[in-house]
Amino acid sequence: MGRPAIVVTRHLPGVPWDDLAKRFRAGDPPPEGTMPREELLARARGASGILSTLADRVDEELMDAAGPSLSVVSNFAVGVNNVDVAGATRRGIRVCNTPDVLTDATADLGFALLLSAARKVSDADRFLREGGWTGWDPFGFLGVPVAGKTLGIVGMGKIGAAVARRSRGFSMKILYRNRRRLPPSAEAELAASYRDLDPLLEESDFVVLCVPLTPETRGLISRERLGRMKRSAVLVNISRGEVVDEEAVATALAEGRLFGAGLDVFEKEPRVHPLLLSAPSAVLLPHLGSATGETREAMGRLATENLLAVLDGRDPPCPVN
Repeated sequence: MGRPAIVVTRHLPGVPWDDLAKRFRAGDPPPEGTMPREELLARARGASGILSTLADRVDEELMDAAGPSLSVVSNFAVGVNNVDVAGATRRGIRVCNTPDVLTDATADLGFALLLSAARKVSDADRFLREGGWTGWDPFGFLGVPVAGKTLGIVGMGKIGAAVARRSRGFSMKILYRNRRRLPPSAEAELAASYRDLDPLLEESDFVVLCVPLTPETRGLISRERLGRMKRSAVLVNISRGEVVDEEAVATALAEGRLFGAGLDVFEKEPRVHPLLLSAPSAVLLPHLGSATGETREAMGRLATENLLAVLDGRDPPCPVN
C-alpha cells in the first residue's frame, strides 16, 4: 500500500513540512500565501488529510474532490467557520482545531485594541508621522478613561475570560453575555455579572466581542444594536468580522454616535469597508489576534499533531466533531 497523500495549504509556522513530505505524498511545497482554489481542489484529489487555514473553504466541493480517502481536516485556527463541519461529520471526516494555545495572545490584542481606541493611539500616531504635530495641545486627541469603567464581554469562553482577567488591573466592572450562563463559582472568580445582550450594550463603556461565528452570531452587532451603546463607548471585535455590520460601525463613528472601535477582523477579509478606513477613532489591524511567534509555532505543532493522530488511528488532541 502506498503512502497516504496530504495537503498542507500554506507554509505555516510550526508545521514541519520537510518531515511530513518524507512520510506522506505531499506534492510541491505549500505556497507562502493562500493556495488558489483551483490548485487546492486539484491537490486534494485522493488526499487522506488536509491541513487548512481559516482562508481555505473546506466545503462539499472540496470534500467531493478529495473523495472517500479523506479522513481528517486539521484547521490552523480555533474557529472552524470555514469548514462545513456537518458535511464532514456525515462523511466520517474528523475536523480538528487549535484552541487554548492562542487564548492569551488574542486576549492581549483585544485589550491592546481597547486601550488604543480609548486613547486615540492610531489617530495620534498617524497625525505625528504625517507632520501635523506642532506642539503640545490641551485639546488634542482627547480620549476616554478606562480605569474604573464598565466592560461588557460578549462570549465568555476562554478568550473572553482572559480579557476579563486583564481588566482587573484597571479596576473595571465586568458584565458578560454567553450562550450559557456561567456557574456561580466562575462568575465569582471573574467578578462578572450576567446580562442579556441589549442591557449589556446599554450599560457598558467598552464592549469586547469574543463569540464564534455561527448563524446566531452573524450580524449580531447591527445598526440597531449599535444605537443602544453609549456615545462614549468603544467597540472591540476579536471574534470574526461577520459578527459586526462594518458599515454601521463606520457611520456611527463618523456621526459621533460611537466614540471608538478596535477591529482585528472584517466581514470580507482582506477587504475592509472603505468608510472604516476613513472613520475617526478606528483602530484597524490585519487579523493579528494570535500573531506572536510563540503562539503561531504552537498552533502549527498542534495542527500537525491533530493531523498525524487521525492518520495514525489515534484520537486527536483537539477534535471538533
